[in-house]
Amino acid sequence: MTVNLGSAYWLGLLVSVVLPVLVGLVTTRVTHAGVKAVLLLALSGVTGFVTEYAGPHDAGYSVGTAAVLALVSFATAVLSHFGFWKPVGVSAKAQDSLVKAA
Repeated sequence: MTVNLGSAYWLGLLVSVVLPVLVGLVTTRVTHAGVKAVLLLALSGVTGFVTEYAGPHDAGYSVGTAAVLALVSFATAVLSHFGFWKPVGVSAKAQDSLVKAA
């Protein structure tokens, strides 16, 4: 079995791993978790659709594939947040860096 993914798909996966840090940079510790989740979901959706747009297309652009990529992006972002960024402390540092609570 040979896996042949275009570079756009690998880049989309890498962006998905970094998305939780980006959400942490634009939110604070007191921001409601639901707001952070919706923001992460929106960014994951954009990532999925842009990745599909930039990817190689033999049969043309597929909205279904873009939706699946968005779900994979969201799942990857959540897993990387709870499995890596939060235990290491990067999430907390990101939330303390740019935006300050009023």
